[in-house]
Amino acid sequence: MQSFPLALILTSIPFMTSMGITPGPNNILVASSGVNFGFRATLPHILGITIGYPLMLFIVGIGLAKIFIAVPLIHAILKYVSIAYLLYLAFRLTVASAPGEVRRQPKPMTFLQAAAFQWVNGKAWVIALGAVTTYTVVNQTLPLQIVALTVISVGITLVSVSCWTFFGAFMRRYLHTERRRRWFNYAMAALLVLSILPVFWE
Repeated sequence: MQSFPLALILTSIPFMTSMGITPGPNNILVASSGVNFGFRATLPHILGITIGYPLMLFIVGIGLAKIFIAVPLIHAILKYVSIAYLLYLAFRLTVASAPGEVRRQPKPMTFLQAAAFQWVNGKAWVIALGAVTTYTVVNQTLPLQIVALTVISVGITLVSVSCWTFFGAFMRRYLHTERRRRWFNYAMAALLVLSILPVFWE
């Protein structure tokens, strides 16, 4: 039986932490949700990311990456679906900010919507593929290594998106006027659009 590369797996923690806590589509969206709906209403969104992203990492690690290598067109299609969906979410943020939209303000993301979003989240793909290809070795323990990375990602993801949601909920008290909230949402929409740019340099 080949040895389990525990030290290598543990070195993935700084990588996943730095990638998880920095601004990206998930963090921008939960911060916006924290401002617009509060922490409690954003909990399904938080849990959807916390379960959905590690599940994606696990499936990628088990073998989905091989499919992308064999059929690059699938990856290209997913990339442009991701871009289109992120632009739609940015548009939703700006619409929610419009003065005439107060009566039908969008609801927070549901658990299933947040979990499904990970499959079109370019940053999530970068982190998952980076973690699996960099911090594992190909031997008989590979499935167990993927499980270990998945467990680590659950904790890091939960902490990261919770911190950003708390930030949004904290800012809520300072964004109590329609005008301030509108400009905050515009800023978050702009950041969401900017987060798409690295996809073009992959």
